[in-house]
Amino acid sequence: MARRERDATRGHSHPCPPAEEGLSPVAALGKGDPNRTARGTGAGPSLGRSKRAPANLAPPRPPYFRVVPVLAAVTVRAALYRSSLANFIAERVEVASPLNAWKRVVEGLALLDLGVSPYSGAIFHETPLIIYLFHFLIEYAELVFMITDVLTAVALYLAIQDFNKVVFKKQKLLIELDKYAPDVAELIQTPMEMHYIPLKVALFYLLNPYTVMSCVAKSTCAINNSVIAFFILATIKGSAFLSAVFLALATYQSLYPLTLFAPALLYLLQRQFIPIKLKSKSFWLYTMQYASLYLCSLVVIICLSFFLLNSWDFIPSVYGFILSVPDLTPNIGLFWYFFAEMFEHFSLFFVCVFQINVFFYTIPLAIKLKEHPIFFMFVQLAIISIFKSYPTVGDIALYMAFLPVWSHLYRFLRNIFILSCVLIFCSFLFPVLWHLWIYAGSANSNFYYAITLTFNIGQILLVSDYFYAFLRREYYLTHGLHLTRQDGTEAMLVLK
Repeated sequence: MARRERDATRGHSHPCPPAEEGLSPVAALGKGDPNRTARGTGAGPSLGRSKRAPANLAPPRPPYFRVVPVLAAVTVRAALYRSSLANFIAERVEVASPLNAWKRVVEGLALLDLGVSPYSGAIFHETPLIIYLFHFLIEYAELVFMITDVLTAVALYLAIQDFNKVVFKKQKLLIELDKYAPDVAELIQTPMEMHYIPLKVALFYLLNPYTVMSCVAKSTCAINNSVIAFFILATIKGSAFLSAVFLALATYQSLYPLTLFAPALLYLLQRQFIPIKLKSKSFWLYTMQYASLYLCSLVVIICLSFFLLNSWDFIPSVYGFILSVPDLTPNIGLFWYFFAEMFEHFSLFFVCVFQINVFFYTIPLAIKLKEHPIFFMFVQLAIISIFKSYPTVGDIALYMAFLPVWSHLYRFLRNIFILSCVLIFCSFLFPVLWHLWIYAGSANSNFYYAITLTFNIGQILLVSDYFYAFLRREYYLTHGLHLTRQDGTEAMLVLK
């Protein structure tokens, strides 16, 4: 009786039954009320088995569906390595930065072979583990980068596969507990819709032109992406130890992944069914355990680097270089032009302001998205790729690989077509304006920075659009698709 009264307050006389075994959440939501439809009640035929696939119905997975894309991606990379485009791509400032350019790695290896510290000059800024990795594998560098990309795609595939299982179970539980509004059947994700998402994520990474160019240029950004992908996989699998180790490796490589600590911790807390409350002892105990694992792993990696070099020179050369931004070589970031035009005595203050951008959004996002840590992680990866001091297109490729995971948000996106066109056109205009500036002399740095600024604004608006769409869908799931004011007129949802 209490349940019927609760439903009556929503404007319906029939209770929402729990999901039945063998039915998808959508089918369960549509079953039981013959007048309930995707748009509401009394507007058409019901959602039954004939409309939606059962939970145990999944299309077959031919092996070639996974093997052929990998072979195609490897073939494209191998062909480009043997073409005249390889050197052109490796010199592009959009693909390689002073931090991860392959020619700087080669220079560091030459200094190491001569018995000179690779950090004695101002050329090499990679970590000691990277230089010792290629000290032994320099002859197989192309193969290393191709394998790294494949491993990253595999890690993302497995991570999203497990994540989809968690999402489906959570969704089914919320339907059984009657937490969703009765008229939101069309917003519920079905197994058929989620089935190919892991494969799409892997393909979005492997076949993305940004990823291909980073691999062909042998940018060490590809290795950073691989470490982050394995960190995401370990986190979603629920392994706190491996998650902390890979997060420490990612932080050691490029410092900014430190901000991924918050979403990883939130997800692991959810996996352990620990309430996210500041007054909870279990919350603080688990947080201290994970933080200890992370810090211990980071200390071990840094100490190992010291023993390899017998020097602490790498700390100012790597992390000091990232934070102080002394090299103002043009790139697709926001730093170089601004500090090239600034008076020297203002630079320290504005460096701090610019660097805070990456870390500033972590706390408010953690508060807003504490129930959705994987989406939080996606947003944080995008923020890192936009606001880091030396970004490349390889950084963008990593967060863009997650776009298929949020394909159910497309109906709520407002400017996806325009923003996609902006990003594509800017990608083509980068080399054109660079040529006009550097070689033809008919343009100047303002032209190139203008297209850089447009590109970054496009990314910011894209992430904001997804953020708005995500919050809007979550609101509709709880309150229903058709909102009305007190006077009975239709209401419009506005994000403030």
